[in-house]
Amino acid sequence: MGILSLITGKAGASGFGSASTAEQVTDGVDASRLTVVITGGASGIGLETSRVFALRGAHVVIAARNTEAASEARKSIMEKNPTARIDVLKLDLSSLKSVRAFADQFNSMKLPLNILINNAGVMFCPFQLSKDGVEMQFATNHLGHFLLTNLLLDTMKATAKSTGIEGRIVNLSSVAHHHTYPKGIDFDKLNDEKIYNDKMAYGQSKLANLLHAKELSRRLKEEGANITVNSVHPGLIMTNLMRHSFVLMKVLQVATYILWKNVPQGAATTCYVGLNPQLKGVTGKYFADCNVEKTSKLARSEELAKQLWDFSEELIKSAK
Repeated sequence: MGILSLITGKAGASGFGSASTAEQVTDGVDASRLTVVITGGASGIGLETSRVFALRGAHVVIAARNTEAASEARKSIMEKNPTARIDVLKLDLSSLKSVRAFADQFNSMKLPLNILINNAGVMFCPFQLSKDGVEMQFATNHLGHFLLTNLLLDTMKATAKSTGIEGRIVNLSSVAHHHTYPKGIDFDKLNDEKIYNDKMAYGQSKLANLLHAKELSRRLKEEGANITVNSVHPGLIMTNLMRHSFVLMKVLQVATYILWKNVPQGAATTCYVGLNPQLKGVTGKYFADCNVEKTSKLARSEELAKQLWDFSEELIKSAK
């Protein structure tokens, strides 16, 4: 979508645009037979995503690092929607041990799983390593979601097969995937503090989200699984994600205020790709403002996507 469409909110081919809200893009959808896991579903656009999925009747599992805040989020949703079905489970994506514990707990609940929204993330944080010794933005935004998706995939496949309902995986990427290190993913210097740039490291992690979706989509299509995988750019929204760069973002917001979205608009593309029937069978795509958008050249590289997949598997093995 061009700048003009972003400013005016003009609808694209889907019938929706930058001004569309999460409720609007899911209007008329009956999700009462669906179960969804939403990482980071207790704040910002994740909370709005949880609210709207619950509003449409889905059983929502909020996966959150802060379970107290998530329980409050659950309470706030249920005050306005008493029939909402919402569970809260602990998940710290920067810890592979926590990811495994979440998957074990979820799988022990014997719930179906139709939709996985890989929403949570960190942005522009100072250099630090995760508990597993991996640069924090890459660890949280990509590696934790990579492992989580793999651990929940068998349940998603079984659900899709037994119900005949298409499964959907949505990775929250960003237009920031265009702004990364020269090679895209700096495999050899991932944890090198000397070359660390918080903006490029964020872009690297968002490129990884796109490449992960691309490769997983290819693999699932190859084996004939009834699951689609897509990525989305939610847009510019002032949320807690920007806590490490609040002053910079406020200055940017003042300078470019006309381009910013509110939270219901920010959650729209995620909800559109996750629930709207127009997207049946659509996989391996990148969406912005509820329409298919072009990615960077690096994000279209099948070789880089496969390399990232193998690299991620090795990182996880070495962290055991």
